[in-house]
Amino acid sequence: MTLIGLDVGTTAVKGIAISPDGELLASASEEYSLSMPHPGWAEQDPQDWWRAAQACLAALPEGEIGFSGQMHGLVVLGADGNVLRPAILWNDQRTAAQCAEIEDRVGLDRLIALTGNRALTGFTAPKLLWLREHERDLYQRIRHVLLPKDYVRFRLTGEHAIDVADASGTLLFDVARRRWSDEVCDALEIPLEWLPRAFESTEIAGAGDQAAAALGVGIVSPGLVSVVLGTSGVVFAVLPAYAPDEQARVHVFCHAAPGSWHAMGVMLSAAGSFAWLRGVLGGDYRTLDEEAERWEPGVEGLQFAPYLAGERTPHADPDARGAFTGLTLRHDRGALARATLEGVAYGLRDSLELLRDLGVDAQAGRLSGGGSASGLWSRIVASVLGIPLERTESQEGSAFGAALLAGVRSGVFADVQEAVARCVRVRDRIDPDERWVEQYERGYARYRMLYPALRALQER
Repeated sequence: MTLIGLDVGTTAVKGIAISPDGELLASASEEYSLSMPHPGWAEQDPQDWWRAAQACLAALPEGEIGFSGQMHGLVVLGADGNVLRPAILWNDQRTAAQCAEIEDRVGLDRLIALTGNRALTGFTAPKLLWLREHERDLYQRIRHVLLPKDYVRFRLTGEHAIDVADASGTLLFDVARRRWSDEVCDALEIPLEWLPRAFESTEIAGAGDQAAAALGVGIVSPGLVSVVLGTSGVVFAVLPAYAPDEQARVHVFCHAAPGSWHAMGVMLSAAGSFAWLRGVLGGDYRTLDEEAERWEPGVEGLQFAPYLAGERTPHADPDARGAFTGLTLRHDRGALARATLEGVAYGLRDSLELLRDLGVDAQAGRLSGGGSASGLWSRIVASVLGIPLERTESQEGSAFGAALLAGVRSGVFADVQEAVARCVRVRDRIDPDERWVEQYERGYARYRMLYPALRALQER
């Protein structure tokens, strides 16, 4: 039997076909554009996802399909099932006022207890409130609310459905009870009938991209953590029970493994920071990597604050801004590149420290995402985090996890544990470089001073 994983990402739909032993049989990808009609806005046309998904499926063999995709994006449909407006995405920052309104209506402590999170601009619920305030006529026509991958599922199957992992990121979900929250929806005056039926990920073969990616590298129980160097950066750990951080500095969601939860810290510009730098300075990634490797750790005091699109963890500040500090005449393009790699690694360290506060004992990590292809960056991240990192044979990310879920739903695997045991294999291991660890401890202490200093400058 062939298993298909379809990942509806921010820049493209990616599809893969694998065997029941995890062998990659075929892959396809179809890109689309991102619209930013105003500063801080980020939108996409759901029809682009559908067209891209069709193209990917046409290029793959037939098989059981599992879905993953970018989280939090708001897709609104009318009574006829047609899309009412472009989707508002996870990295859209327009809803700061609505986030404050949600925390006022529900109460911050109660919101965290129910949803595992505070109100952040990326989440789905604030986007609905923004539509109600700014596009009221359109808001009155809403009959269905979906997330990106579930819109593609709807077009394929006609079902309005979602998995508990992705639903956890809407801020409308009772994460402890794994169902929509009557209390939150009532407080925000969001009709429950707009929301799709929620299922366990294995029942519906679907998960948000981070839960699917973690599954795809074998993170199904406490111990290992997932470290993702994608456009955004993620440190992800399975929790033995629902246990939100009292200050909601990290997200706590339902995991794709039934009956389990996960906590994760998310930085908004990880590999996205390096992509930005490449666009500004020119050159290819390999050349920038080689030039960065010529510099010693710490780059003679040069540091980078990776807040290019605001930040989530640990600052929850959509207005955070990036910066280079400590520049001298000696610093060249390679120095800027190395400082960027190190700044992102420090941002991931912020998330790991918060997970440790929740009791996570991170013995090792599984590294994935486009940035993991860089040997230098992998060594830097391992040294900054202070744990060994493993890379798996499959680097197909969320699509691989979605394919495993398709296998569980169709009976190829008895459960996610069997899927991981049969299909996830470690390719190599990157240990912390002992020559770098002490230097990076000092660098991380300085890095933690950057955000408050930059914030103070913004407020003047």
